[in-house]
Order: sequence, then structure tokens, then C-alpha cells
Amino acid sequence: QVQLVESGGGLVQAGGSLRLSCAASGRIYRINDMAWYRQAPGKQRELVAEITSGGTANYADSSKGRFTISRDNAKNTVYLQMDSLKPDDTAVYYCNAKLRFLSWSLTEYDYWGQGTQVTVSS
Repeated sequence: QVQLVESGGGLVQAGGSLRLSCAASGRIYRINDMAWYRQAPGKQRELVAEITSGGTANYADSSKGRFTISRDNAKNTVYLQMDSLKPDDTAVYYCNAKLRFLSWSLTEYDYWGQGTQVTVSS
């Protein structure tokens, strides 16, 4: 059974930091792009940051300069270091990964984690 399991959320004061982790497990051949999304109450889910298997990162304007996405391919894990947090960063953060299961097929499948709550108090 393939799973993405997030950890590291919590309550932090404005200006503080949190580090989210997301580990993929199961019979996976390769993980392509990985990403973090977030969804605040009453809002649509939005991209926070994404990273290719080669380590190229892309950030939403709201997270540039404050958040850093990274990955450890040996551990099938993606991280999100969040610094200088603001109350507007309060949301459920979701991990996303595009997975390949067969060496002879380029077909990739979208998987999501269960989400982890991040709350930033003012």
C-alpha cells in the first residue's frame, strides 16, 4: 500500500519557524515531482512549492524568500522549511507526489498525504 505521511505541523507564533516532512512508502519505482500545497478555511488549495527529482525548486510568490523545499531521494522524503511565518500562512498543508510504479512505463500517478495543520498566531 502506497502512502504519503506528513509530520511537523503545529502551533507557532508569528515570526517563528516550522519544518514539515513527508515520507512516501510502498512499492514505488521512482518519485518524480514532489510538492507542498495548502488550504486555508474557505479557500481553494494552492501550491506552496514544488521540486523535481533533480532538485529544481519552484515557489509561489507568497512563500518565496521565506520557505525552502528540499528532498532526500534515498529516503523518499520531501521537506518544507518555513521561516518568518505569518498568520496568513495558517492552513492545512498537503504533500503531493507523482509516482511511477513500473520501470518500463513512464505513467505517473498523483498521490496526496492526509494533511498537517499549521497554525500561526499573531
